[in-house]
Amino acid sequence: MVNPHPQSIRRVGVIGGGQLAWMMAPAAQALGLELVIQTPKADDPAVAIAAATVLAEVGDGEATASLAAQCDVITFENEFIDCAGLQGLVNRGVVFRPSLAVLDLVLDKARQRQYFDRIGLANPRYTVLEAGEDLTTRAEALGFPLVIKNRRLGYDGYGTAMVSSPDQLIPLWEKLGRRPVLLEEFVPFKQELAVMVARSKQGEIAVYPTVETQQVNQICRRVFVPAPISPAIAATMDNLARTLAASLDLVGILGIECFLTQDDRVLINEIAPRTHNSGHYSLDACRTSQFEQQLRAVSDRPLGSTELICPQAIMINLLGLEQSQSAHHDKIHTLKTIPNSHLYWYEKAIRPGRKLGHITLCPPSNDDPVALSRSIENLWYT
Repeated sequence: MVNPHPQSIRRVGVIGGGQLAWMMAPAAQALGLELVIQTPKADDPAVAIAAATVLAEVGDGEATASLAAQCDVITFENEFIDCAGLQGLVNRGVVFRPSLAVLDLVLDKARQRQYFDRIGLANPRYTVLEAGEDLTTRAEALGFPLVIKNRRLGYDGYGTAMVSSPDQLIPLWEKLGRRPVLLEEFVPFKQELAVMVARSKQGEIAVYPTVETQQVNQICRRVFVPAPISPAIAATMDNLARTLAASLDLVGILGIECFLTQDDRVLINEIAPRTHNSGHYSLDACRTSQFEQQLRAVSDRPLGSTELICPQAIMINLLGLEQSQSAHHDKIHTLKTIPNSHLYWYEKAIRPGRKLGHITLCPPSNDDPVALSRSIENLWYT
């Protein structure tokens, strides 16, 4: 694989074969692209839609070399890769979009925080704890309650814990394996906000509407589009997204999660250099979905419009239940009958708490989004 030229890209390699890669398929077909997937299991969702598959762990560098030989550019569904191990491929002309430098930054939550500081984006107060340092002293300087996070390999709340008092600190650190951690102030936010931004190699930037996300047990349960926020806060989110995309020299798409404080300050929480759960609504509510946008960006095609095509949208995640497989499928059948809705079922093995699918509603503007969300969740989760 050599450095691509505009419009010469026909095969896109994707590291990761879960639902994010699976949902790229319709856009890839529309754009005349083929997807080559690197994923560890033959029954992972994206295997069914791939032109070719490299069956290997996402962090397997030799497998990624095989992937590179079959495609023109490589992008990501999953950022948990061995950046250092792949640098040799870059030296041989393999093109990763986003770059390995962006992936390497994102893999370490402490480096993320330090980077946000350097480019002037407001963060929660934090401190970085290395092995052998005094955890208690650092924590007391921040004050309680606080949040303790593994610096690497955390997602959907895994590797993160709330610490209410000093006596909880060491036991929770033990539970996290006494690894190097990030300590952060607890932010008593009034809303959690998210925004997707894409950027092309030529510097074109496309920002999606800001959304409100709501979590249950630290996993996103529902997304409201657009977020019920003031024009000033929406402008702040848009500017933050553009600043990050340009500063990172991003080629691809980026998910950005933020806190909105009680006094209307926006604090950046975390970023993900790929399509993101908070952007799933775009499949049905935007002129260009986040999945098409990612493929457009990495294949040197012009970015698409991020305009909403409906007045509002609601996305609800469908997690695995402590119920039988037949009970899950009975609920799916009922959800499919709901007006103005679009159901996505990822065909993954059913496991309690696992993200198995999502449903997007695009109701009229006079419908109450909170009431609609509650009715869907009552149907699925009870």
